[in-house]
Amino acid sequence: MSKGPGLFSDIGKKAKDLLTRDYSCDQKFTVSTYSDAGVVLTSTAVKKGGLSTGDVAALYKYKNAFIDVKVDTESNILTTITFTEILPSTKTIASFKLPDYNSGKVQYFHDHATFTTAVALNQSPLVDLSATIGTPTIAFGAEAGYDTTSGSFTKYTAGVSVTKPDSYASILLGEKGDTISASYVHHLDQMKRSAAVGEITRRFSTNENTFTVGGSYLVDPLTLVKAKLNNHGKLGALLQHEVIPKSVLTLSGEFDTKALDKTPRFGLALALKP
Repeated sequence: MSKGPGLFSDIGKKAKDLLTRDYSCDQKFTVSTYSDAGVVLTSTAVKKGGLSTGDVAALYKYKNAFIDVKVDTESNILTTITFTEILPSTKTIASFKLPDYNSGKVQYFHDHATFTTAVALNQSPLVDLSATIGTPTIAFGAEAGYDTTSGSFTKYTAGVSVTKPDSYASILLGEKGDTISASYVHHLDQMKRSAAVGEITRRFSTNENTFTVGGSYLVDPLTLVKAKLNNHGKLGALLQHEVIPKSVLTLSGEFDTKALDKTPRFGLALALKP
């Protein structure tokens, strides 16, 4: 693939990952195995409150194609087939989920632009389009969703990002212009073991502002700690440790500093890989 500006979904992703990725108040257990034929089998069980769910996924790679089949406890079957380099600098993704819908997606990568189109192939087709232009240093992008049945836009979003060796900044105007978000990530050392992040979001319809700060620190090659706090008093913390090679234990929690009578929430996730 090219070394262009990246997909539109990448704008703001670094800050969002630092503030949300692996934070959970659920219990999750994942086991992955690899067969001699090259098939990766992954079983996942999740307990959220009093509800337990699970799924089994199989991933197989053949030449330039990836075939991913997932079956969950609600009898849904999701199959995703990804082809790379059918045409130069392209990725084609076809997926279908039984019994709900079919969809197809095409991604195109260029040194100065990327383009993605996705179509839901059902009785009421939805079309999503996104495009990004620029370089790996600065990128401008936009995304829109269109309902062919009602003839109306379901969403439209625009954004810009700036990437430097030790920092990343982005601005996103989303939800049909109702929200604007600005985020900034800064690595505090050359090895990128520690990072600080800040994000502010304003919703114009409710005149509400949300400001979140956070950080991460790689204690050693096996241990990562993260924390975050927003202006509504929600404090979150996370500890992630590689207990054995490729197998990770994650402990996370959330505490409302403005409601001390509420019980803190905790989450546990264990992912085992051979």
